[in-house]
Amino acid sequence: MRVNSEAQRQQMLTEPIGKLLFKKAAPTVLIQLITVIYNTADTYFVAKIDTGASAAVGVVFSLMAIIQATGGSIGMGATSLISPMLGQKRVDDASTVGTSAALMSVIAGALIGALGLVFLRPLVSLIGARGEVIPYAEDYARFILIGAPFMTTAFVLNSVLRSEGQAVYSMIAMISGGILNLFIDPLLIFGFGMGIAGAALATMISQMTSFFIMAIIFLRDRSIVRLRPKYIGKKPSVYLHIVRMGVPTLFRQGMASLSSALLNIMAAPYGAAAVAAISIANKLYMLVRHIVLGIGQGFQPIAGYCFGAKRYSRVKKVFWVATGAATVICLSIALAVYFFRGPIMVWFRDDPAVVEAGSAMLRFLCVTIPLMAFSTYVNQLYQSLGFAVGATFLASCRQGIFFVPLVFLLPAAFGLTGIEAVQAAADLLTFVVSIPFLIYFFRKHLSAPDAEE
Repeated sequence: MRVNSEAQRQQMLTEPIGKLLFKKAAPTVLIQLITVIYNTADTYFVAKIDTGASAAVGVVFSLMAIIQATGGSIGMGATSLISPMLGQKRVDDASTVGTSAALMSVIAGALIGALGLVFLRPLVSLIGARGEVIPYAEDYARFILIGAPFMTTAFVLNSVLRSEGQAVYSMIAMISGGILNLFIDPLLIFGFGMGIAGAALATMISQMTSFFIMAIIFLRDRSIVRLRPKYIGKKPSVYLHIVRMGVPTLFRQGMASLSSALLNIMAAPYGAAAVAAISIANKLYMLVRHIVLGIGQGFQPIAGYCFGAKRYSRVKKVFWVATGAATVICLSIALAVYFFRGPIMVWFRDDPAVVEAGSAMLRFLCVTIPLMAFSTYVNQLYQSLGFAVGATFLASCRQGIFFVPLVFLLPAAFGLTGIEAVQAAADLLTFVVSIPFLIYFFRKHLSAPDAEE
């Protein structure tokens, strides 16, 4: 049965914010956690092979980030357009955007996969694989690249479902893939003796499973937005709008890939243990970041609907409720990780060098993790309401504008300690910059009286 678009719109505009945010954010948080499970499960099981294999997962993570950035940017570009369109009752226009975005993601994923397979050895070397890590990285990256079109398109389908407030469906699809990954990861790695290649194959199969489940949801008309050949955009402006609104996500996630690669390159002279330690610490950091993003992805369609309907006070309220809830969660996790950072590292890899370096990095990260929600949601506020320039700048701060200079300056001054502190320093500077951006946005775009229907 197809979802009633007007009922969904009224829910977004009238239901109490706290209840509505929980309803929309709970599925998206679970989806984000499943994304972390894909990576963390691989890190955990592969770490049982040896330190070189564990380092390879960290190296190839930057490649996965490129694939995810591609699908995520197209999906977020579509989301930024679809939610306000649905708030304005333009369902056919929203379907055109959704269908065009899905087509773009298939083509983009196929290009990344084909080029990556042709230039596999130079690619893994470029993103930080050295010496004993290179063969492992090649084995892992090969299956990831084969599955790239399914991965990018799954991200887009997930985003389209979220944009219309139907995150429960995408949650079911992503959880199904994540649970499957947990079972077949150790089976392929150890049971079939595939080693690190088995971990990559498990991830590929899981991503394909999530894709097919979401595709069935659209084919059976369980969504407001319809994906059909007749809705493929005929005008270049459709694709340009999607790209323009997706640029902030591309910058944010693309810069995350760049920062991951740079950290691996800077850590490589300190040995595979240092690379493995940074990989594990980053996975824990990304766990928190994905929770924050999940809450933000619940907040974005609400903000989009309300902004499209000119309910500006409601946009501001959902921003503060989301920021407050996520900050409390971040603070709680930061305290837990700070006090148990050593045992956490041992759980992944019981190697003294890995534990020491990883624990030091987690100590730095725990200081700035509570600031993450505010800066993330200021960025998402700009993006979800269609202000691409400001969103692109903010998205570039954490992993680009601040991170890139720091990743060279801090290690030069403090060695391995500098590498461990880079991400925390970039997060702190991003938080500071986000404050005036929020003040300006509230005064410029959300100060008018609410419209009456």
